[in-house]
Amino acid sequence: MARKLKKTNPALIALIHELKKHSLEKDIQLWKDIAKRLEKPLRNWPVVTLDHLDKTVQEKETALVPGKVLSQGQLSKKIQVAAWSFSEQSKEKIKKAGGTSLTIEELIKKNPDGKNIRIVG
Repeated sequence: MARKLKKTNPALIALIHELKKHSLEKDIQLWKDIAKRLEKPLRNWPVVTLDHLDKTVQEKETALVPGKVLSQGQLSKKIQVAAWSFSEQSKEKIKKAGGTSLTIEELIKKNPDGKNIRIVG
């Protein structure tokens, strides 16, 4: 029997379904993994700081955070960051460092094969 989805945010439910559908169609496990992480309770979602991103992600990679990005610290690289949500200051700091901030939906459309993506958190 299928597990019942307990999320109430319609945008989040649609994203989870899109991730699973894309994973099945293209046979890419990355999107299924992200969908499973987003199905977990909100208290289990990662909260990642810019300092952590700066240390773990290289410039040619895209950071994928299945949670929230906070503005603590600084970025010294041009990094593309995709996440469920960002604080306003983190978006400003990412832009100031020359990087870009994306939603997970935008990342799926921009990079459907999931190449050069590092899951952070």
